[in-house]
Amino acid sequence: MFFPKKTSASTRDCSAETDRLKNEIETADAIVIGAGAGLSTAAGFTYSGERFENYFSDFIEKYNFRDMYSGGFYPFETLEEHWAYWSRYVYINRYMDVDNGVYKGLFELVKDKDYFVLTTNVDHQFQKAEFDKHRLFYTQGDYGLFQCSEPCCQKTCDNEDIIRKMYAEQENMLIPTELVPRCPKCGRPMTMNLRADETFVQDEGWYRAAERYEEFLRRHENLHILFLELGVGYNTPAIIKYPFWQMTAKNPKAVYACLNFGEAFCPEQIRPQAICMDADIGTIFKR
Repeated sequence: MFFPKKTSASTRDCSAETDRLKNEIETADAIVIGAGAGLSTAAGFTYSGERFENYFSDFIEKYNFRDMYSGGFYPFETLEEHWAYWSRYVYINRYMDVDNGVYKGLFELVKDKDYFVLTTNVDHQFQKAEFDKHRLFYTQGDYGLFQCSEPCCQKTCDNEDIIRKMYAEQENMLIPTELVPRCPKCGRPMTMNLRADETFVQDEGWYRAAERYEEFLRRHENLHILFLELGVGYNTPAIIKYPFWQMTAKNPKAVYACLNFGEAFCPEQIRPQAICMDADIGTIFKR
């Protein structure tokens, strides 16, 4: 039985753990990457501080928002203001090139391996870094997709063109009314395809990715698998962290690696099979 607490942090020499991780990447039959928000933070996608202030100073002044994330839940009075905020949010986190090399560095480490990526991130950075889209499962949605707010159907649509127009044409924290996105089927307002409640749409692409992930795990069952967990915290541990622990415990050939600044740990039950590194992910990749 595993407990949702820090049961074992790494006490080994960081250099030795880096060498061990490098060896596991090179020798593993397969690598399952589990990526959380900490990976994008390491890549430069910060949601507070200077970056937030540069793009949202007017919203900060009006509403006293502390960060982008909390501002995203604010009940704006109009859809025009709602989409002025969200178009900036999506534009800088999905369509701007921000990555400082962390995602590309990860790709260089695993590109010649048999890998699969399971991620709760929604910023599309794996595709931008040239990861094979058929080896990716975005469980929580994508900043680049709209869905019906009802929803009236289980379909999503790309939003790049309209987001860019909203971003470019907004004035005084409002977008033009004609740019407010509406469902082409029922006419209701569209919303982001992000998992926040039971209205989240799992479209055909979502289910295909889920099937590919399950098939990948079946094909490599009982082989030498490296479960490489990157920047995963405790917001949604049941998606990546707990399953990685469980699959490692069931397979004596498996290795669990946790790279997370400030939260690198594992249960004692799998400690002999684990590599836990409390350090900046980008720095570890460069080593």
